[in-house]
Amino acid sequence: MKKLCLLALFVGCLINPLATHAQSTKNKKRKSKNQVEAPAPEKKKEEAIKPYDKVITKDAVTDEGLFKVHKIKDTYFFEIQDSLLNKDMLLVSRIAKLPSDLGGGYVNAGSKANEQLINWERFQDKIVIKVKSYNAVANDSLPINISVKANNYEPILYAFDIAAFNKDSSAVVIDVTKFYSSDVKAISGLSSSLRETYKVRNLDDSRSFITSAKSFPLNIEVVQDFSYNAAKPPMLPETETISLQMNQSMVLLPSIPMQPRLADPRVGFFTVSQYDYSSEALKSDQKTYIRRWRLEPKDLAAYNRGELVEPIKPIVYYLDPATPEKLRKYIKKGIEEWNKPFETAGFKNAIIAKDPPSFEEDPDFSPEDIRYSVVRYVASTTRNAVGPSVSDPRTGEIIESDIIWYHNHLRSYRNRYMLETGAANPTARTLNTSDEEIGEMMRMVIAHEVGHALGFPHNMGASNAYDVESYRNGAFTRENGIAASIMDYARYNYIAQPGDENVRFIRQMGPYDHYATNWGYRYINGATTEGETPTLNKWILDKADDPRYKYGKQSSRFDPSSQTEDIGNNSIKASSYGLKNLKYVAEHLPEWTSDKSNDYDDLKELQGELLGVWNRYIGHVTTHIGGVYEDTKKPNQGGVIYTAASKADQNEAMAWLHDNAFATPTWMVNFNILRNIDHTGYTEMFRSAQARHLNSILAFDVMGRLINGSAISEDNYSTLEMLQDVRKGIWKELSGNQTVDVYRRNLQRAYIERMAYLMTEVLKPSRFGDYYNVDQSDVRALVRGELNTLKTQLNSRKNSVSNTETKYHYQDAVKRIELILDPK
Repeated sequence: MKKLCLLALFVGCLINPLATHAQSTKNKKRKSKNQVEAPAPEKKKEEAIKPYDKVITKDAVTDEGLFKVHKIKDTYFFEIQDSLLNKDMLLVSRIAKLPSDLGGGYVNAGSKANEQLINWERFQDKIVIKVKSYNAVANDSLPINISVKANNYEPILYAFDIAAFNKDSSAVVIDVTKFYSSDVKAISGLSSSLRETYKVRNLDDSRSFITSAKSFPLNIEVVQDFSYNAAKPPMLPETETISLQMNQSMVLLPSIPMQPRLADPRVGFFTVSQYDYSSEALKSDQKTYIRRWRLEPKDLAAYNRGELVEPIKPIVYYLDPATPEKLRKYIKKGIEEWNKPFETAGFKNAIIAKDPPSFEEDPDFSPEDIRYSVVRYVASTTRNAVGPSVSDPRTGEIIESDIIWYHNHLRSYRNRYMLETGAANPTARTLNTSDEEIGEMMRMVIAHEVGHALGFPHNMGASNAYDVESYRNGAFTRENGIAASIMDYARYNYIAQPGDENVRFIRQMGPYDHYATNWGYRYINGATTEGETPTLNKWILDKADDPRYKYGKQSSRFDPSSQTEDIGNNSIKASSYGLKNLKYVAEHLPEWTSDKSNDYDDLKELQGELLGVWNRYIGHVTTHIGGVYEDTKKPNQGGVIYTAASKADQNEAMAWLHDNAFATPTWMVNFNILRNIDHTGYTEMFRSAQARHLNSILAFDVMGRLINGSAISEDNYSTLEMLQDVRKGIWKELSGNQTVDVYRRNLQRAYIERMAYLMTEVLKPSRFGDYYNVDQSDVRALVRGELNTLKTQLNSRKNSVSNTETKYHYQDAVKRIELILDPK
């Protein structure tokens, strides 16, 4: 057996070399014949990671900071320390430069395009950017944290190959050129809607590049210049190009997060929310934190003794270098106006306004740099100002904010100053408002926008704190202003009448601003987030019965006491005063404008805005129809949160509307003005305005609230009563042989059209699903009944009325109604 094995082995050795040689010869012949090279063996992935010196060469220009940023010709590298991997950072994308009218005028230099919480993480031989969310959280030590992570898996924004490790392997080097020079939608300045509007095809790589990348101790700032091919650009359409400059700020969030403060709906703050699955309750616990700056006293002992103490890190706002010199002092005053409320919270010098640093003082200063909070001055025809901010989604800590002031905004304030106060305020009766008055307006607008940047939303209930008659009292208005908060949209005192003396017409800070600042910013030493609640609740209860400290949400559009642009605790009475003043202004508008300037441009502009003021006064009263008062409270305060407006209140509002909104506006039809500013359109201008207010009453949501109110109590104003009152008032000419003028005919046709809408409109299921099903409610039946009643009345009058136009109008109205009731 042994011999046989040896023989087999010997034979195999003889055969295999021959076979191998034969195969090799065959392959050589094939290769020679077809000239095909065998594929090179695939490189191992590790071989792609090169030595540090082969990547970061001697030609590199390096900027030290949060990450090392290396630039080699047109290539950019980040060198990221391992200690910074898996750390929470904010990636904030802002527009630095843009074409005019992009986004219709409300997108500007400084506008934030996106804000994302990110982590840089290593995955095998790659570094990835993961976009994180704190909407769902759980304690790391609890088993449910596994499920929270599994059911909230974070998307990868971008992946980079590791190019090299540093000398001691404590950092990775990645090439970020493609990331910052490509059209990455999540950091782009062009939203999907803008791309669609301007027919953007693609980013033109040949005209797009990284302008700069700078690293600072806590942030990195990258500037990109992008040019997009677009069929319909907002500017210079023949170029078919949209060019804009983006600034990408990446900031390391605090390693020790600020202690958050739980929000309370009775005090107005912007908020961030989380679902905490660590809760022992039978459901996830939603926690909502207020957004605020981190203010901590330098001297805690002195602070606890009740002394005013400076914060460790004050809030600093820089002025935009583009700000006109003559306006800078007013902007600074508007910023630092908030030092008074901060003193109520125990801090002095909490907020500071500074001029922009010179190049010598800070060569790296840029308004887009997230290290700086800036009041941006925007060269735009837009008439507005805004106060956005960037906050830590983990705690609500505000990191930075930019106030945006649009150049033309002061013109709006000058115009409204004349229209709303000109009757009682002689200094407003001019196109050349004094610098002092313009400066005071600007100071208060800036204070309002800074309030937003401090975390405060609008408080539309603040002006409801003061009695209407108080606005005619000089001493009261000079002490209290025209609202209990600068955060209300209460711009001017339009109630004061000619002859009232020493009245303040411009808004100012109020007691609510001090109260809310103390509630949100006072440092409560030694208490946990949950442990602060009893103290915070006590501060609210101490003021709960004083209307000066009530917070009225802007979203409460159904609440007559929480309306935008109104003042006083009775909007019906306030609007009566306002219209009385507006009639005086309308009569004198030419002598204050065109007679002085010898030009009709300003008169035309102001006449158009006068109609806007009229619309606002009318709108404040329409809110009473179907109105519901909202008084946010906790159960231990007693009473209810929502109370329907009384029948008497709604009856008064309805009568007022018929007298002031739906009657022919003869005082506004001043043909001496209209014939000098336009060749036609006089009747249409008022038809559209009146129809707007009629439609706001004859609305599904209003009718739904009235149905609900009637179900609560038969004493409440009902939908049927409302519809009957509207019909009787709009068609009051039917009660006698009266001629219907063109304005009323237009209004009556608008009524029929709106009733047709109420009868036939197909609603999306979710539109009013929160409070009622329109199709299965009383609405269609009541509208049908009113149309039948009106048809009967019209039939009895259509042939007896003497005026031919009125007769034809009635006959036409009957036909319109018949088509609604029986379309076939």
